[in-house]
Amino acid sequence: MPRLTEQEQQEILRYIEADKPLSDKYRFLLFEDKREVELVWNGKSSEVCNIVLPFQVIEQVDEPRAEKPEDTAMQLDMLSIDNRGRQIKGWTNKLIWGDNKLILSSLKNGPLREEIEKQGGIKLIYIDPPFDVGADFSMDIEIGGDTFTKKPNILEEIAYRDTWGKGADSFISMIYERLVLMRDLLAEDGGIFVHCDWRVNSFIRLILDEIFGGIMHLNELIWCYETAGKSKSTWSRKHDTIYYYSKTESYFFDPTKSPMPRKREKHMRVGVNEAGREYEEKTDRATGKVYRWYFDEGKLPMDFWVDVPFINWEAKERTGYATQKPEKLLERIILSSSNEGDLVADFFCGSGTTAAVAEKLGRKWIVSDLGKFAIHTTRKRMIGVQRQLKNDGKDYRAFEILNLGKYERQHYIGVNPNLREAEQQKQLEEKEAAFLDLILRAYRAEKTEGFNTFHGKKAGRLVAVGPVNLPVTRLFVEEVILECRQKHITRVDILGFEFEMGLFPNVLDEARAKGIDIAPKYIPAEVFDKRAVEKNQVVFHDVSFIEVKPHIVGAHGNAPAKVAVELTDFSVFYSQDSIANAEATLKDNASKIVVEKGQIVKVIKDKNGITNREVLTKKWTDWIDYWAVDFNFESKREIIRIPRDKTKQVRIPGMEQPEQLYLPEYEEVWTGDYIFENEWQSFRTKKDRKLELTSVFHECPPGRRKLAVKVVDIFGTDTMSIVEVRI
Repeated sequence: MPRLTEQEQQEILRYIEADKPLSDKYRFLLFEDKREVELVWNGKSSEVCNIVLPFQVIEQVDEPRAEKPEDTAMQLDMLSIDNRGRQIKGWTNKLIWGDNKLILSSLKNGPLREEIEKQGGIKLIYIDPPFDVGADFSMDIEIGGDTFTKKPNILEEIAYRDTWGKGADSFISMIYERLVLMRDLLAEDGGIFVHCDWRVNSFIRLILDEIFGGIMHLNELIWCYETAGKSKSTWSRKHDTIYYYSKTESYFFDPTKSPMPRKREKHMRVGVNEAGREYEEKTDRATGKVYRWYFDEGKLPMDFWVDVPFINWEAKERTGYATQKPEKLLERIILSSSNEGDLVADFFCGSGTTAAVAEKLGRKWIVSDLGKFAIHTTRKRMIGVQRQLKNDGKDYRAFEILNLGKYERQHYIGVNPNLREAEQQKQLEEKEAAFLDLILRAYRAEKTEGFNTFHGKKAGRLVAVGPVNLPVTRLFVEEVILECRQKHITRVDILGFEFEMGLFPNVLDEARAKGIDIAPKYIPAEVFDKRAVEKNQVVFHDVSFIEVKPHIVGAHGNAPAKVAVELTDFSVFYSQDSIANAEATLKDNASKIVVEKGQIVKVIKDKNGITNREVLTKKWTDWIDYWAVDFNFESKREIIRIPRDKTKQVRIPGMEQPEQLYLPEYEEVWTGDYIFENEWQSFRTKKDRKLELTSVFHECPPGRRKLAVKVVDIFGTDTMSIVEVRI
């Protein structure tokens, strides 16, 4: 420590006596591990999230690889295939929905870290974080011949407000903590590419220097492009910046794997060799030595890229996602900075470009996003990639869709484990009461007393709130119906985060037969944001209903029985804006598309101020973007790994004292849920809007089985139904 003057020592004492923080200069004078330059902002903290929540596997996708599994050749890590031609061993790629801060913390500190390390760790991270105001969560949805812009949901708006709502410091705080977690997840020889534009590139560079160290800054890449938009008030902004940093000096980089095209130079001679390869060459005048370059080899890329065009409107890869980046851009990054079989990650995945390119190039991947529509877009895109690779006779991996789901909600009302049991119980009761109050406020319901199953009342209807960490079950609904009959209640709303599969519409018909009108509604995750609650922004959607019809073809001779599923109806009840508001605010000669009570309506006002309405959702199938079938639901249990005590006393025969036995840090536990195995699906794409309404016939052994059908609507919301059949 440097010697302090007497005046400096006295000044430090005055700060301490006045209980004031030391001035900035003493942070550099007092500590040896000082920085010459430090980035400081309002709210900066060295604390990084260390929460560990179990990941909930909600779906596994692995297109059938062959009619006969024994005909399938898999070379990736000795993958094993079951008798349905599905992957059961080896790394499974991961598409994760949720807040990437909690995802990163759970990946870094939880049991999945061990699985990641077995793959050699994450070798490459590419992120394209939100920097385009408002564009990151909006989505254009095609309805008939019109295009409807889906607004961000409240959860996505909250993410936007947390990122930008308080200015630059809130963005810096958001990205700083996540980049620290990403650095800790990276393999020692890994690298990270951070994509940004003129809005935030100055902040990003300083943050990356602080987290990785300026010496690990390898490149500032400039991606130049041309699009239609031009500016007359400033120089047209036609480039993005991509910062490339490594974790250590032992990073992998091979630019020869992603060359740039070689252009013809006027001063070069052009020729073709005996193998038909075109080249250009020049002769060194001083030495007479001839230098030759072949066009098909390209040239080493520089730090500005002018050969990667923006995605045009007709491009096959275009998904309609506002922030989508070209596959060619990711191809150059992934090829140059990872090897085949390496693990690649993207924690702001958007439309899934990183995952799509990684899969095509034989890399493993983990990607995540907060936007539910981003997850759905990526799911469809990756199924398309699987199909193409299968058609081309190439290998591919299964992928699973995960979230933190009920575990994130449990965390919200979790208790301090360091408290005594009585204090824990008291804290749990207080948090559960606060949780109920929050839900009722968000639903704008009045709290009630004196009921066994009801918690509130709204507009003449009683309100029952389901559990935070479990689905609303048939038993729960039956208890509601019982109290309704005892107390002559006829109108009820049941609010739940999840509902037991197969519960509706049968139980509603049973209640209706007893004179009870039950309306089940989903509690959205937005209720956990107090600002959204206070502003009455939280929307509780009615539960959608799926109707299906199984078709069974019996066994004949040596032919086994087969089953197919026909989708016969789908009901939704969404609202976004209102027709009355659109008619009142529309200017003459203008139109607006709104969603009201499950109908998408185009409101048109002509030049004379006369309004007309055109219903765009003309039939129930217009609401469906995607549907899939699991022909043997409950064949795959959801297993999670949870922490347990590392030591346990065990009595060993012949020993007087119990032995301390070391146990693994985690144990596997069945959650009681099952994973939806995506065995067949039909979905719309930008190019193909057709939708099959009957699945293929699937071979099934005799006996009872449950068929699960999942529908994803045009807003990206999942609904699932189960039907039991006897083969």
